[in-house]
Amino acid sequence: MDLPVRPGADVWYVWRDGDGISRQKKVQFADFELTTFIEGMTSIWKSDASPNPTKVFFLTLVPGVDYGWHENPAPQWIVPISGRWFVETMDGARVEMGPGELSFGADQNCRLMGEAKGHRSGAVGPEEAVLMLIQVESDPFAERSL
Repeated sequence: MDLPVRPGADVWYVWRDGDGISRQKKVQFADFELTTFIEGMTSIWKSDASPNPTKVFFLTLVPGVDYGWHENPAPQWIVPISGRWFVETMDGARVEMGPGELSFGADQNCRLMGEAKGHRSGAVGPEEAVLMLIQVESDPFAERSL
């Protein structure tokens, strides 16, 4: 059997540059390894994106509420469960995401620029946005951010 091509996944990466400004860009998450995940099961592609999760939260963003400028409290994966949400970074980039679109927040320790520090976020449209946040010990994309 021929092994399939190594998979990858797009992730919106929110990070702080060397000048303390938050930015976001789409990166490819591709450190999957073919492995036996469950004994007796066919090999599967698996990634330990952040092998040391510290907390898991579920948040509901209320439509029409702007949650203002803030930083991610820790490096964290943001997984939309339902609805749509936006993230606007200090560089003026605004990205809207829904279920199936991942984000990783690593904008800690930004500098204050006017009223802006970190990012703004909120629900998009008339529905609530439900998000799952998985906080981790470290940023798996840190070496790519410079």
